Amino acid sequence: MHVPLLAWIILFVVVIGILTFDFFAHVRKDHFPSLKEAATWTAIYIVIALAAGLVIGLTLGWDLGGQYFAGWVTEWSLSLDNLFVFVIVISAFKAPREVQQKIIAVGITLALVFRLIFILLGAALIEQFSWTFYIFGVFLLFTAVQQIREGSASSEEEAEYKDNVFVAWVRRIFPVTPDYVGHQYFATIDGKRHITPFLLVVVAVGSADVMFAVDSIPAIFGLTNEAFIVFAANAFALMGLRQLYFLIEGLMERLIFLHYGLAAILAFIGGKLIIHALSTNEIPFINGGQPFTGLPEATIPVSLGYIVGVLIITTVTSLLVSRHRANQGHRD
Repeated sequence: MHVPLLAWIILFVVVIGILTFDFFAHVRKDHFPSLKEAATWTAIYIVIALAAGLVIGLTLGWDLGGQYFAGWVTEWSLSLDNLFVFVIVISAFKAPREVQQKIIAVGITLALVFRLIFILLGAALIEQFSWTFYIFGVFLLFTAVQQIREGSASSEEEAEYKDNVFVAWVRRIFPVTPDYVGHQYFATIDGKRHITPFLLVVVAVGSADVMFAVDSIPAIFGLTNEAFIVFAANAFALMGLRQLYFLIEGLMERLIFLHYGLAAILAFIGGKLIIHALSTNEIPFINGGQPFTGLPEATIPVSLGYIVGVLIITTVTSLLVSRHRANQGHRD
């Protein structure tokens, strides 16, 4: 289905409007959100995301509406993994608590821009080359294995942050102030212009999310081929991530089986992509260039139910096992 230009315009206006409100209403004043504030705004952003799905379903059809809900739940769940990286990055840069809110807000805004570029490129590739589904599918299966390995790693091992290529390049090219200067990006020392650690950590958070986009964008293309739905699901999943960070900051270490849940979701979507690729096969050396017929493909309701079910089981199991281990530790 072709999504009209007006829908894109409305989506951009809504996204920009929410981001603008977020910056001026919350991020403008440096403070560390309370648990109540974080919980309230997390709930509000979830309601906004669900409302967006209802509007899409009512105006563009429930086929796209169902794709949006499946995509949003997938992106939201995969975004939980981002929070672990955010904690590592922000801790490594020793960012003051009062500026952490703005760091994540700016980083997420950068991530939205980067993801839009990836989505448009991905949609163009799929439109022109159906074999792209094979690549996306195999990549997601590989990523699922990586998630299992991360989940199997010893919990006693502490993750360490290392500058990615872009951040390392920035450090080499520009002088950096030794300390934070509030939430300023630049400062002048002895008449020389310096960048601040605040700018570095924002760049680190935004560019770290790009690495997750490499995983999550193929994942959602396994649920829908419509670029509008892919971007809408990504946008509404990411925009509430800042509030969610402060809400579950103390709970993340208790989500001990999260990696296994994400692996199950990625493997499911990876398999779904490969089955779809086989059903529309045009590669000459596979089945003589003819598509395979009769292959079962999971519908959107089935996909959505599977994803939600895996998340519920993973979360409940993680919390129960974490509580049991904590009780044993107290008795010992």
